Amino acid sequence: MMNPGPVEEASKTAGIFMDVMKTQPLALALVVMNVALLAVLWYVATLTNETRKREFDALHAEQKEVRELLSKCVVPTQRSEATP
Repeated sequence: MMNPGPVEEASKTAGIFMDVMKTQPLALALVVMNVALLAVLWYVATLTNETRKREFDALHAEQKEVRELLSKCVVPTQRSEATP
């Protein structure tokens, strides 16, 4: 007897999965909820990443302005430690 290949095994597994989903609707609901949860978490992570990028860019721009202003300031001469 010949061993089944990966395609046959995958189709058999998919068939078993579909049979279980037909007989156990709660399991199907859990699978759907898990997929929905993953989608929501991905969406929140994407929004958070965009927000952090905007905040970082704004902070960097503000610091750039401060650095430019400070570079135009006159630096006082250094006093020697011996003079009061």
